[in-house]
Amino acid sequence: MATSVTAAGRPAATATPNLANRLVQWAKGHRQATAYLGIIVAVGAVLFVWNLWTTRTAERAAGVRIEQARLAVDSKNFRLAASELSQLVANYSGTHAAQEATILLAQVHLAQGQNQLAIEVLKRFAPDADRAYRAQAYGLLGAAYENAAHPKEAAEAYERAAEQARFPFLRWQFLSDAGRAWVAAGDTARALAAYRTIVAGGDSIGAAMEAKVRIGELTRGVESR
Repeated sequence: MATSVTAAGRPAATATPNLANRLVQWAKGHRQATAYLGIIVAVGAVLFVWNLWTTRTAERAAGVRIEQARLAVDSKNFRLAASELSQLVANYSGTHAAQEATILLAQVHLAQGQNQLAIEVLKRFAPDADRAYRAQAYGLLGAAYENAAHPKEAAEAYERAAEQARFPFLRWQFLSDAGRAWVAAGDTARALAAYRTIVAGGDSIGAAMEAKVRIGELTRGVESR
C-alpha cells in the first residue's frame, strides 16, 4: 500500500491515528494488563495529589510556627525562640520554613554566645541547604568558628559562602571576611588571594578599596600603589 505524500513531498500525518489504533487493539487483547496499568496510574495520581496537599498543609503550619518564633526572637526571649525553632526544624523537615528556622536557630545560638551549638547546627545544614539559604548558612558558620577562635575553619566557611553568594556585593563581603580570618590563622598567602580576588572582580568600590588597603598592609605597601 502506497504512502500518501503532501505537495511538499513529505509523508502525510497518518502516524498518530495508526499508533492510536494499535494501542486500542493492544488494550483489547490485554485486558488484564490494561486494568493493572489503569490501577497503577490512578494510585499514582492519588499519591501525587495527596503529597501536594500534605506539603502545602505542612508549609502553612510551619509558616505559622515560624512567625511565633520570630516574635520570641524580637522580644529577646531566646530560650523560647530556640525551643520553638528546634521543634519546627524537627517536625517540618523538608519545608522552606524549616530551612529558614534553621538559620534563625543558628542566629539565636550566636546571640547567646553558644558558638559550638551554632556550629553543630550549621555543619549539618549548610551542605544540603537550598540555594537561597546556603550562602547565609556558610557565612554564619564562618562567624561561629571565628567567635570560637577557629580562624582557619572560619576562613574556609567564608570562602564557601562566597562561592554560593547570589549577589556580587555579598561575595565580596564574604571574601573580605575570609581574608580577615586567614590573617588571624597566619596564612598571609590565602588572605592575599582573597583580597586580590575582590580587587580583580570587585564592582563594589567600597569592597575593592578596603581590599587594596588590606593588601597594602600585608605587603607593606608594595602592592597598594
